[in-house]
Amino acid sequence: MKSLISLRIASALGLLAASLTAAQTVRQTTVKPTPASSGAQMFHEYCAVCHGNTGKGDGPAAPALKKSPANLTDLQARNKGTFPGNHIFSVIKGDPDMPSAHGSKDMPVWGTVFNSLSHGNSSEVQLRITNLVEYVKSMQVKM
Repeated sequence: MKSLISLRIASALGLLAASLTAAQTVRQTTVKPTPASSGAQMFHEYCAVCHGNTGKGDGPAAPALKKSPANLTDLQARNKGTFPGNHIFSVIKGDPDMPSAHGSKDMPVWGTVFNSLSHGNSSEVQLRITNLVEYVKSMQVKM
């Protein structure tokens, strides 16, 4: 099972590596399992490399990407004061009805990675994404 997890995670990270410029590279690694109950821990382990620890899009890998990572702290402000939780959930999951995951193909589709980390347990995948969305919601700048 571990090799299946590594393969799926490597595939997801391959999307990230494919978006790098020739002058800059990001070292690929397998995803470390985190508790499904901790949105903060998941964010810092999986998202901060691009979005930064504060969610402003200034992570250490950001300069190597063709498209700058989104500033996740102003999602509510950009949505007329309403946090777009359902949309963010779909983006993280990699909803096939969306034109492309995370607004571009630069980011891995985390639903697939979380499915591997959760050994196919859909309830745990739902919990992971919900807790990650709640953490991103907590990062919103106060209006």
